Amino acid sequence: MNILFVSLGCDKNLVDSEVMLGILASHGHRMVEDERDADVIVINTCCFIHDAKEESIQTILEMADYKKEGTLKTLIVTGCLAQRYQKEIFEEIPEVDAVLGTASYEKIAEAVSQTLKGERRLWLEDMNFLPEAEERRMLTTGGHYAYLKIAEGCDKRCTYCIIPKIRGNYRSVPMERLVREAGELAEGGVKELILVAQETTLYGKDLYGEKSLHKLLRKLCRIDGLRWIRILYCYPEEIDENLIQVMKEEPKICHYLDLPIQHADDEILKKMGRRTTKSQLIEIIQRLREEIPDIVLRTTLITGFPGETRTQHQELLDFVNEMEFDRLGVFTYSQEEDTPAADMPEQISEEVKNDRQAEIMELQQEIAFDLAEDMIGREIIVMVEGKVADENAYVGRTYMDAPNVDGLIFIDAEEEMVSGDFARVRVTGALEYDLIGELIS
Repeated sequence: MNILFVSLGCDKNLVDSEVMLGILASHGHRMVEDERDADVIVINTCCFIHDAKEESIQTILEMADYKKEGTLKTLIVTGCLAQRYQKEIFEEIPEVDAVLGTASYEKIAEAVSQTLKGERRLWLEDMNFLPEAEERRMLTTGGHYAYLKIAEGCDKRCTYCIIPKIRGNYRSVPMERLVREAGELAEGGVKELILVAQETTLYGKDLYGEKSLHKLLRKLCRIDGLRWIRILYCYPEEIDENLIQVMKEEPKICHYLDLPIQHADDEILKKMGRRTTKSQLIEIIQRLREEIPDIVLRTTLITGFPGETRTQHQELLDFVNEMEFDRLGVFTYSQEEDTPAADMPEQISEEVKNDRQAEIMELQQEIAFDLAEDMIGREIIVMVEGKVADENAYVGRTYMDAPNVDGLIFIDAEEEMVSGDFARVRVTGALEYDLIGELIS
């Protein structure tokens, strides 16, 4: 059968999509890119915040039109929105033939087979089940980098977050499974491995009785073919000496950490259910920079949380100005049903949220430009991502930049290069978030 697969949401969801693609391919199905060529459409959905939910719903409705027209045989919905609104989707959108929850994605081939026979049903495993597919993933990232999902679910219970209710409790993937998967990815040409989870820093606590990310990293660093290992979603309070030491000692580990801190005002942090105070955040950031001087720190913030005053917003601005994060993103608070924060008083208008988001991003743009200008004249190793059309120029990333969320470097080069190549580049210019460089022969 011809299958069109639509993957929405985060990189963790993307890993699930790649697993499903691998399963479907192993069962003889062919992937297509045009809806009109598809016998089956699978949509892996997201519902983390309002905008993601709207995108998922709109995509389902658009694809349902092909079912109404009679050109599509089967429409299947998977992922977070499917888990959260399983019955609503099934009852209100009759064109949907199957709904698979977040722990049921390994059943995708069975769902395709049975829906093609006319069966219509929900596929919902226990949310705390940890699927394990035997088939190899089908990478969608170009093949030179890949995400490795090291855990599922979350135990933190932040008051604004719906994830524990749609992804379950924190479950680490056994280390031997991860090492085997990483080895297979490296054999297939992957050179950069990016570790993801709802929280990577707590890895192994549930399986081995202690945080074991540093042990996993040691094993991954022994895999031939891997050049860079990058760590995302590190909760600041869980960063310990073991993690810092392995980053210092293992040359394959990028000196880059993603620390989602969300805010800097102690009262807001407490209302969010976060486990750190402003002073603790400053201490952690300073320690990382002292121990690893060339470390690049990325963070994400939430602005417009219920009850956030202008003074508290200003405190966040001052904190951003003082800390000078290398990379930073800002979400406006999304009032998600079934979360404690949704029922808090003093909900803030969208206009104020957007204004505050813009203020932070305007400040960060200045910080980012100054940091980029400081790079001019430096020589740095770059992973090539592709060629700029009709020019003797390429686009790439440094160790300081994760794919799809951070900046790029544009490289003047006469030599021919391909995606996944590593090159030494001299930085010659700076844009707002990107760099310009020239290839060093």
